[in-house]
Amino acid sequence: MIILSDILTLFIALLHINFLILEMFYWDKPFGLRLFGHSKEVAEHSKVLAMNMGLYNGFLAAGLLWGLALGTNGDAIKLFFLGCVFIAGIFGGITAASKIFYIQALPAALAFVIVLLT
Repeated sequence: MIILSDILTLFIALLHINFLILEMFYWDKPFGLRLFGHSKEVAEHSKVLAMNMGLYNGFLAAGLLWGLALGTNGDAIKLFFLGCVFIAGIFGGITAASKIFYIQALPAALAFVIVLLT
């Protein structure tokens, strides 16, 4: 069970590193425009905001990696950051796009429960 909780937590950390890269570096590039479905004009006006979102995603990933680095001693840290990811996923699913709930909140909830069970 510990291995499963670590794999899920690592997966979520890597997901958030990916979000950081997409939001900070690809937001206004052709790939980002297609992925996020916005125009060049919208991307130019919201680039700084997207970079800020990416930075926050990086902090979430860093916290999860910190918890993983501590092994079972880091369970409280993992739970805190998984809880943050879960809440952010719910909020994003309600306010931005429903797919965020499935991509972010559900995996975090699953990992949270698995960490609790270990």
